[in-house]
Amino acid sequence: MPEETIGDVLAEHTKEGELYEKLQDKAVRCFSCGHRCFIREGRPGICKVRFNEGGILRVPHGYVGALQCDPIEKKPFFHALPGSDALSFGMLGCDLHCLYCQNWFTSQSIRDPSAKGAPEFISAQELVQMAKESGAPVVASTYNEPLITSEWAVEVFKEAKKQGLRTAYISNGNGTPEVLRYLKPWVDLYKVDLKGFDDKHYRELGGQLDVVLKTIQLLYEMGFWLEIVTLVVPGFNDSDEELKKIAKFLAGVSKSIPWHVTAFHQDYKMTNRPNTQVKALLRAAELGRSEGLEFIYAGNLPGQVGEWEDTRCPGCRTTLIRRIGFEVRENRLMDGSCPRCHQKIPGIWS
Repeated sequence: MPEETIGDVLAEHTKEGELYEKLQDKAVRCFSCGHRCFIREGRPGICKVRFNEGGILRVPHGYVGALQCDPIEKKPFFHALPGSDALSFGMLGCDLHCLYCQNWFTSQSIRDPSAKGAPEFISAQELVQMAKESGAPVVASTYNEPLITSEWAVEVFKEAKKQGLRTAYISNGNGTPEVLRYLKPWVDLYKVDLKGFDDKHYRELGGQLDVVLKTIQLLYEMGFWLEIVTLVVPGFNDSDEELKKIAKFLAGVSKSIPWHVTAFHQDYKMTNRPNTQVKALLRAAELGRSEGLEFIYAGNLPGQVGEWEDTRCPGCRTTLIRRIGFEVRENRLMDGSCPRCHQKIPGIWS
């Protein structure tokens, strides 16, 4: 008898999706991510975890592929409940295939036999109870791409909201208007990885730049708390021109969107490029400042980037939150405002 694959196991833990439409001949159109997959009967979408069974879209349900409590700064959110923890869960699978993925163990487990992510079966109620017992005020969907498992995330987040908890998505931003409308009542915080500003490179990762840019604009317009991360990869997206384009785009949406420029380290299938150096992160941060962004953070090199780990008042430059890595050393905010000039600092502080 053939050995059961991880795909076979996951297929048994599904339910009918909500983010799709039925088409002729039992085909379906999925709206959970920007691929908008047309899926014929008996076939999966690009993500490999949403599949058409008899004209019904089956989607992941009732398990986690990774689960732990993290500092919220690790997500990273620097303008949301600083110093608190987030109960972080993920499922398996992804709609992209980034060669440098730092969560490849879970995200690529359906495509790559060397990725050994395995499901742990759990209910939404049990997850939220774990958050309560650990004192985490936030429940976050992360470690794989949450958009492709949005129905499960919403089930968990509905329970979390009943318990007064905040909720978060840590996402590649390959979204659709339909999925964002579906998530809006249940998701407070949304982090997007803006992986560059070159569509050719985006397509190498399995996505399209324009889709991500439209998602970022829509997230901001819809009122999600939004922070952006760019992993600065030497020789891939680290030119002054490209970083400047990213910063200019973000400033055009809102100068108050926090932008995290973070250091790449060799991982998964990208081991032929050097790790990001401190000077490259500092240069990226300065380019962001030159475009008018008010909150720029340099990450993954704790204690080496000076003021770029701290939150400063854009009005009087007072240091408001002092950090080393994911650790908050001092928080001087008063009711979300600068104690010196009383300027309101955008974020979710309580």
